[in-house]
Amino acid sequence: MDAVGLVLARPARMLGLEPFFMELIAGIEESIATEGRSLLLHVVPDHEAEIRAYRRWGEGKLVDAVVVVNLEVEDARLDVLLELGIPTVVVGGPTREMPVSNVWIDNAQAMRDAVGHLVGLGHVRLGRVSGPHSLAHTQARTEAFVTECTRLGAQGSVLEGDYGEESAVRATRTLLGRGSAPSAIIYDNDVMAVAGLRVAAELGIAVPDQLSLLAWDDSALCRLSHPQLSAMSLDVHGMGVQVADSVLNLLASGTVVSSTAPLPRLISRGSTAPAQRPPA
Repeated sequence: MDAVGLVLARPARMLGLEPFFMELIAGIEESIATEGRSLLLHVVPDHEAEIRAYRRWGEGKLVDAVVVVNLEVEDARLDVLLELGIPTVVVGGPTREMPVSNVWIDNAQAMRDAVGHLVGLGHVRLGRVSGPHSLAHTQARTEAFVTECTRLGAQGSVLEGDYGEESAVRATRTLLGRGSAPSAIIYDNDVMAVAGLRVAAELGIAVPDQLSLLAWDDSALCRLSHPQLSAMSLDVHGMGVQVADSVLNLLASGTVVSSTAPLPRLISRGSTAPAQRPPA
């Protein structure tokens, strides 16, 4: 076999827009190739199709292990993989304590850092455009966002997106059209942040003078936008290597282990600035 499986349940067109998964895949392939293994990538529309793919792989013994991404709060995939006996490594997850190996990311602490940075710049009304609420990392970030806003005396508003441009445009227009609009918005990925930057330009709202924008997962999109987008930066390629190493260690030892990815760090660029003071 010598193959590691990865199923992505998402629209195929999104793969061309989101740098995250391409960088993750590159890191995984770079590491497993050192042991003569290859990555079997399969793109499907939903989790039901993903589970069918796992069953085909398990029955045909087509892969030695699988990598699971975008874990949901109530997720049937892990039970199926445990039933099939396929060695599994999860990227992320709500906790380190899982029945399978995982590379854990402290999304809550990263969000607290993001909120703390913006409040430190004087922003007291913050918006957040999240990914789908069913995802475990989305819930971790949202809970941390709401809690940290409350703790620091800021007003926080959350609207749900789907990582795509259209959902971000709708959410940004809604946030900016409110009576007490936020002076800073945090987006759950780079694509949505770039869309938010476009909406601000269309509405004549200057970034960062009147509105600060912060993206999640730094990428070339953030660096090539104008102004350049501040971002919570995670070494996605490096995390892919870490995920692959977890797979290889699992196949070598059979031992379920949880490791922790480096904490995302905030990179401040041209899209964030101190909040404007109201006239005396």
